Amino acid sequence: MKPARLIILAVAVVAAGMAGLLAMRLSGNQTVIVQDAVIEKEPTVEVLVSAANLPVGARLDENSMRWMAWPEGSVVDGFITSSTRPDAIAELSGVVVRLPVFEGEPLRREKIADSSSRILSSLLPSGKRAVSTEISVATGAGGFILPNDRVDVIMVRKGDEDNFLTETVLSNVRVLAIDQQIAEAPDGSKSVIGTTATLELTPDQTKVIAVAQQMADRLSLALRSVADAQEEDTSAADHLLSGGDGQPIIQVIKSGEVVKSTSSTANSMQ
Repeated sequence: MKPARLIILAVAVVAAGMAGLLAMRLSGNQTVIVQDAVIEKEPTVEVLVSAANLPVGARLDENSMRWMAWPEGSVVDGFITSSTRPDAIAELSGVVVRLPVFEGEPLRREKIADSSSRILSSLLPSGKRAVSTEISVATGAGGFILPNDRVDVIMVRKGDEDNFLTETVLSNVRVLAIDQQIAEAPDGSKSVIGTTATLELTPDQTKVIAVAQQMADRLSLALRSVADAQEEDTSAADHLLSGGDGQPIIQVIKSGEVVKSTSSTANSMQ
């Protein structure tokens, strides 16, 4: 091989080696920087929530309430926060639940009443009255009627010739409470049976049921579907209280029968 070619080959080998060495040095000096992703959490506030499922009429206590972290942007008016009422758990002990509350649900002011002993009056909306009537398994839909159910009140009374007359005197009224007691069956099993139902009525409806209780041989409650909750609940058998001309009358009831009806307008003119 000619000396010139040997010189060129040697130069090429040296150049290649220097290039590789330079490449290794450059790659060794590179520093890879990995940045952690920064996640910003939304600020939270402590909101008072229910620690258990609470039915209507239940009283709050320290075991039924707790503080829960709540996103600050999701807090709405009516929520009870630790910043506005830090002593809320102690202050609300004994307060009556007006509407059902589920575990983990914020305790809103609209769902609770006051801490007095007047539980039933706290549950009544403005303009409504509470009236109780006796029921049994036969007259109370087999014992399946519970508070907040909607019912029709049916009056059953004896007519002429041993026949019976039925009439719906109240429609779609809400049951406020059921007086419950434990009854033991012959086989030893126990069930809950209501003996008195307390109904939410308008002032006019209270008059109707008062008359119906005197006239009826039995008052029955017919359980309605929850789909009827939006229907009118102020209707009543007004003819039990007024005459054909629509004027209020005074009725004299004896042994469950109306024996005398006198117009109050006529009385005032005499």
